[in-house]
This record gives sequence, structure tokens and C-alpha cells, in this order.
Amino acid sequence: MRKVADWQTARILNTPSQDWTFATLYVGMLSASETLQDPKYRDVVLQVAKHFQWTLGPRHAHADDQAIAQAYLSLYRENPDPALIAPMRKQFDQVMQAPDNPAKPVWWWCDALFMAPPAWAGLSAAAHDPRYLAYMDHEWHITNDLLWDPQARLFSRDQTYLTRREKNGKKLFWSRGNGWVMGGLVGVLSVLPPDDPRRAFYLERLQQMAGAIAKLQGSDGLWRAGLLDPQDYALPETSGSAFFVYALAWGISHHLLDAAVYRPVVDKGWAGLVKNVYADGRLGSVQPVGEAPGAYTAGSSSVFGIGAFLLAGTEVSRMAPPARN
Repeated sequence: MRKVADWQTARILNTPSQDWTFATLYVGMLSASETLQDPKYRDVVLQVAKHFQWTLGPRHAHADDQAIAQAYLSLYRENPDPALIAPMRKQFDQVMQAPDNPAKPVWWWCDALFMAPPAWAGLSAAAHDPRYLAYMDHEWHITNDLLWDPQARLFSRDQTYLTRREKNGKKLFWSRGNGWVMGGLVGVLSVLPPDDPRRAFYLERLQQMAGAIAKLQGSDGLWRAGLLDPQDYALPETSGSAFFVYALAWGISHHLLDAAVYRPVVDKGWAGLVKNVYADGRLGSVQPVGEAPGAYTAGSSSVFGIGAFLLAGTEVSRMAPPARN
């Protein structure tokens, strides 16, 4: 984790961004600071928050531009000053006033379930305002009803992918897209009150997806960009794989997934991820920004892949047994 975090940190200093790609990295860096007990990664994220004065991206209703709120909320929990979440509350209050558009839901693509819902649920907990959680739950179900495949127990990327097929004839389910969903489920479950009746739905989805994903793991511990046609993809895809490892390890640590079943999957997955870390700390085999399986090289890396890797490392370390004296 430290090697990868240091490699990436050196390349983003003095380049703050509100983009979703960096927002994912920032969440991972905050996680790394806590796990490695090193404040330097957190300090980078704090400077980003101050630079943007705790504001979100320019597209107020777009999930991608709300993703950075997750990092802000983590920092807010360390320093619960209402001024820090005031811009977020103002923006979310405005978004809630817009009517639903049945032709195009606000979260019309599955990746959005990582970008926005943890921020809405997190703000509800931070502000003690149930409206944000109610909005999140309403919109999540709309997206679920549109994109969830109950047989495969996976999500299509968006409506245009509902009928698309791999070369082998099976449905096209994008690894990273489903990784985003599982990461988003963890984000929601992490802040949803344990006695909330809505919690059962998100837990069921996590458990259903975990069962499906575990069966699709490759012999190298990782997953291919197209989940149901692994033979058509020469390289593993580490960003989606990291999200799977993260979500499975989190579920084990919180006694929501059976350790006897999923611990071997996590251990094998983490070992596979580490094998894709270069000597200098670069994480390779990250598919670039896209919306479906695409071409990339073994050396391809990206900030969101690093964020997912750091989140996975944190949860794997929490799951690990204590070191012997």
C-alpha cells in the first residue's frame, strides 16, 4: 500500500481535481493514511478540500461530480465543523427539488452507484437529516430496477447494454462497472443505521453480487474486463478486481459474508493485485476511463485504480489476523 500510495502521491501534488477519477483516489488515500498511520496522504486530500473550498464539481446533479463529497465527509468526521459540509448541503438541497425523469434516471449508469449514494447516505448521517437518505434510497431503487439482472446477479452498465453480448454469446457485464456497484454498496452499508429497515435491501445485493463474483474469479486471483467471457481478455483488470477484493473483505470483517467461503477469494485476489505492482509502485493493468471492456496494456495505470487498490489494502489488513509477537 505504501509503495503504491507514494508512487501516486508524487504524481498528483499541486494538481487538485474535483473529477470522479481523483475523487476515488482521495477516498483511497484517506483510507491509506489511517491504515499506514501516516498523515501525509490525508494532508494531500485536505489541501484539495481547502483549495476547492469544500465544493463539489460543476455539474450539480451529476453523480461523477458528487463523488468527491465522500472524501469531504471523511475529513468532516475528523473535524465536524458544519461549515465544511454547508456547500454540499446547499447543492444537494437543490438537486432534490428536481423532478424524476422516467426516460433518464438521475443515476442511469451503474458506476453512479459508487459515485453518489455513499455521499448522500454519508451526508444524511453527518447532518442528521433523513431527507438525503430517503432521496438516495429512492434513486438507488430506480437504477436497480433498470439495470439489475436477477439471474446473473450483476448489473448492466446502462440501458444500452441490456442486450449486448460477448463473443461467446453471453451477456456483457463490465468488471469495473460491477466493482463500482459493490464499492458503492459498502459505502452505503457503512453509514446506514443497523436498525434501518432499508438496510436489508443493500445487504442482500452485496451478498448476491459476492456470490456471483466469487465464481468468476480467474486462476490468477483477478477478474477480466468482461466478466462472462474471460477467455476473450488476455489481461486481468485491476481496478475492478480491487473493488471486488475491497467489498468482499469489508463484508467478511463486518460479519456480513461467510469468511469460510470468501476469505480464500480475498486472499487470492489480493495476491493477484500485488503481482501487478511494479518495482517503483505503479499499479498496472488498469483499464483507462471507459464504459465497457476495452483495450489496455500491462503497464496501464490510473488514479481511480490506485484508489481502489488502497481501499482493498485497508480492508484486507483489517481482515488479517493480528501479528504474532
